Amino acid sequence: MKIILCGFGVVAQSLVKLFESRKDELYAKYGLKPRLIAVFDSKGSAVDQSGLKFNKLVEIKKKYGTVKNYSKENNAMTGFEILKNFDADVLIETTASNYKDAEPGMTHITTAMKKGMHVISVNKGPLALAFPSLMELATYNQVMFKFSGTVGGGTPILDYAKNSLSGEKITSFAGILNGTTNYILSNMATGLSFEEALKDAKDKGYVEADESLDLDGLDAAAKLVILANWIMGMKVTMPDIKCTGIRKVTIEDIKKAEKNNSVLKLVASCDNELVVSPKEIPKEDPLGVNGTLNAIAFTSEHSGTQTIIGKGAGGTETASSILRDLLDIRQEIAKK
Repeated sequence: MKIILCGFGVVAQSLVKLFESRKDELYAKYGLKPRLIAVFDSKGSAVDQSGLKFNKLVEIKKKYGTVKNYSKENNAMTGFEILKNFDADVLIETTASNYKDAEPGMTHITTAMKKGMHVISVNKGPLALAFPSLMELATYNQVMFKFSGTVGGGTPILDYAKNSLSGEKITSFAGILNGTTNYILSNMATGLSFEEALKDAKDKGYVEADESLDLDGLDAAAKLVILANWIMGMKVTMPDIKCTGIRKVTIEDIKKAEKNNSVLKLVASCDNELVVSPKEIPKEDPLGVNGTLNAIAFTSEHSGTQTIIGKGAGGTETASSILRDLLDIRQEIAKK
């Protein structure tokens, strides 16, 4: 299977390591032989039609901070140029999420679809701003569009709601979809101020380079858009979300929740409206998870409320979700 990989940060490097460590098993068990023909990052590219060497890619990135030193050929191509000039079966999009205009991910995804490539994205920007039209474009071009790593990292939240609860009508859901804010609020509950808790989260590498994505609830809102479209069949984008972050949460707010035998969490909910905001959750509620965990509760017409809890992020966890999507695509292709 020929693959083009957009971006080569932590998630993409983790994916390439998974390809290397599991290559024999992937072929023996699933008939999958990933052949990476092009990779690019913000400084350059590596291209080889016969297949790039997984270990060498990781070593070059570690040594030089870019993949362009892999070889001297085609090492200055942009993602758009690669997608225009090379054919592959699958595009894997891992560039940083951008909620202003979703670029460059949007151009990568639409270009690939128009060329008949299946697409896997862990970049939330294009889905947050244009989910309905991207699904239409995928259908029109008869390609598969997979994005299970966009919500919950390695925890299969989207798959669970779509497949495990198939035949059920989900009427509402609410969840903690951003591990960074959950970590900050959990620490504030132990007595730290917002500033102290934020510094600790930054020191541990939990906070996005653009901290507003976490603190102002944009990351949680993007995931809420994806869930509402995919699970509830809505046609919504980021402007449809009422969004309030955690910057104004004080120790007094935390203490007030404590008095009510509750904890304060940044909750993304889909009921009568789509909202992201700090909310008191009873301590005995399964959603009251601490640290960087994510949790989401789906309420169905007949089977009541079911909660799924797991790690929300992490390079290896998110890479495993990409691999899951890739295997799905491989199986669908094999059926035809």
